[in-house]
Amino acid sequence: MTLASRFLARLLELPPADTYDVTVERDLEIPMPDGFKLLADRYSPRQGGKLPTLLVRSPYGRRGFFGMQYGRLFAERGFQVLVQSVRGTFGSGGQFDPFRNERDDGLATVEWMKRQDWFSGEFATHGASYLGFVQWALAREAGAGLKAMVAHETASEFRSQTYAGGAYSLDTTLSWVHLVRHQEKPGLGGLMTRLGAARKLKPLFQHLPLNEVDALATGERVPFFQDWLEHGAPGDPWWNRADFSGSRAEVTAPVHLIGGWYDIFLPWQVGDYAALHRAGRAPYLTIGPWTHVSVEGFVVAARESLVWHKAHLKGDRSQLREAPVRVFVMGANTWRDFSEWPPPGMQTHRWHLQADRGLAPATPTASEPDRYRYDPANPTPSLGGALLTREAGPRDNRALESRPDVLTYTSAPLEKDLEIIGPVQAELFVRSSLPHTDFFARLCDVEPSGSSVNLCDGLLRLVPGQPAPGPDGTLRITIDLWPTAHRFLAGHRVRLQVSSGAHPRFARNPGTGEPLGTAKTLAAADQAIFHDPAHPSALLLPVMG
Repeated sequence: MTLASRFLARLLELPPADTYDVTVERDLEIPMPDGFKLLADRYSPRQGGKLPTLLVRSPYGRRGFFGMQYGRLFAERGFQVLVQSVRGTFGSGGQFDPFRNERDDGLATVEWMKRQDWFSGEFATHGASYLGFVQWALAREAGAGLKAMVAHETASEFRSQTYAGGAYSLDTTLSWVHLVRHQEKPGLGGLMTRLGAARKLKPLFQHLPLNEVDALATGERVPFFQDWLEHGAPGDPWWNRADFSGSRAEVTAPVHLIGGWYDIFLPWQVGDYAALHRAGRAPYLTIGPWTHVSVEGFVVAARESLVWHKAHLKGDRSQLREAPVRVFVMGANTWRDFSEWPPPGMQTHRWHLQADRGLAPATPTASEPDRYRYDPANPTPSLGGALLTREAGPRDNRALESRPDVLTYTSAPLEKDLEIIGPVQAELFVRSSLPHTDFFARLCDVEPSGSSVNLCDGLLRLVPGQPAPGPDGTLRITIDLWPTAHRFLAGHRVRLQVSSGAHPRFARNPGTGEPLGTAKTLAAADQAIFHDPAHPSALLLPVMG
């Protein structure tokens, strides 16, 4: 095992180990108040004594590479590590009902740790995605013993990501359901199932109604997938047990949040930072050019986690950076440090949509609206961006932009570099033939070669009366295109895409108002985008300097 851990530590660029003499206690049974027992493995240096503990709770197992990454590597560097399988996974008792048991089970695990003779009284948490959510679930009530958190590509609540912009995140949810339903299948059969996931799911994304696709993907009806389909209304109390955003300000443990510009949780993770910052905490924020499954992101997260835990559990602040916010500026391909987010000195500049598909700071002149037809029977496809799968990230969008249901508005070549760092929005004046419809906007950097590379985007689902139409029947809508940091180089052009979907990243809007899970009838929408002095549609850019 030490040979494998040495190799992985070198890959992750971790500092030298304190020891390779690590003991592992397997399958510790941790009782829950309802009688079920959750299994955990404890990694500890043989001669370490009562070292601080790192608690890692996961639905993805605790052996093999996972145990190496989260357990042995940190034990070799001076910590005890308790890696626990959450309820209903990898031998832990009970039924896996995502998000809804993590507060109670997490707190019960903390109380169990306090009773162990090896526990020093101090612990920290870290991990990515679901492993980050479980940290938020226990953070407020964990007590003074919780000394630090590192939450990587995650958020304090998952409903917003599930219904990003009001539309259902079909690609992410169905891909994840397929993963967790097959991950414990042993041997070559399990490996082949996981490797063939993309091929298996591709035709299912086209299937209607949606409440049948879980059974088609896994061979059985998945109760929690059905719950997600049925509880999509904003404010639905079903999500309360899975929402810890209201308690963020009460978390006193130092928190380091690590995210990616193309991560599925980015805007809500930035929201977690903002809540802690407003409460007077001192959170750290690191955002790189990563997708949710980016290896580079996990490399940085491993190093930053070790630095953070050493600083707050062992008092070694020698490697802790001074600036709390560090972001990677794409285009310039450099890291930039700031005192807070959004960065001080950021100014919002309006780039207006123009006639003849132009984009410029000038106020638009009188012009007719641009029109297109969105047909959910042939939905506008998603291409790159914030996906759970390996298709995520920056892509050349020219093929997508050639479709008749995609509009583009493009600036002249820039005379000098333009650097943006912060949240991006699109304010559009639109009209649709249907009251139920979507609008999708995407910011791209058009290179001199003509390649149009996506930076950030967002979708907004409209329902009757929201927003209220103006006197002429137009709707003024604001689409959050998510935060970014990018330098448009001189000679490049700024482009805004406008369409009405990105399927299957977002489940297509059938246009009929039927319930999400049972909708089968599809209605096409005729869309209009206005850009004139009375309807100054604009792209809002956070310009630095």
